[in-house]
Amino acid sequence: MFIFSRTPIHLMVKLNEDFKPAGKYTGYLLLATLAAIILIWAACFSWMFVDSIFTLFLAIGFAALAVCIIFACIWAPLYYKSVVYHLNGTEMTWRRGVFFRKTGIVPYNRITNVDIVQGPVMRIFGIYHLKIETAGGGASKNSAEIQIEGIENPEPVRQLIMDFVRGQKPAAAATGTEYKPETSANCDIQALLEEVSAIRRLLEERK
Repeated sequence: MFIFSRTPIHLMVKLNEDFKPAGKYTGYLLLATLAAIILIWAACFSWMFVDSIFTLFLAIGFAALAVCIIFACIWAPLYYKSVVYHLNGTEMTWRRGVFFRKTGIVPYNRITNVDIVQGPVMRIFGIYHLKIETAGGGASKNSAEIQIEGIENPEPVRQLIMDFVRGQKPAAAATGTEYKPETSANCDIQALLEEVSAIRRLLEERK
């Protein structure tokens, strides 16, 4: 069953390549969703156990609970399949959603901080969330505009993003590849050389 999926997460996130949460994230989604459903159901229908008059309503409540559990079992793997993250040299993008698809783009120059978060249920599955805060992303001074969810080894990904935020060369251990940004100085020199070559050709043609 997908609940205990052991699909390994890539230890190295490569630039310009899509990556997904760990396979165990599906089990986390299902467990968290089922726990929420059961708690809501208990709050709504548990009082019916005290009086046999409400037997019919109790049966309806159990039927609703069964439908919600089936829905959660179908929704969790579909949601996992929809989640995709992507990092390049200037920004990060994300896609997710089953019924309503959402896509977002966050430039590195808007990111103020990246926190590693692990709740009690996530601890069971050994996964983490990366909470990415951006400047001016909401009503508060720093708001979590995006979360990279279900990561087994979050520190290399966090370091990669923060290297871009600080304008530093990303560590090869985090990217799995050597990153060679084309600086503005190199671009200016190349443009100057091309212009000099064009002038030289023009002068030679006039001779």
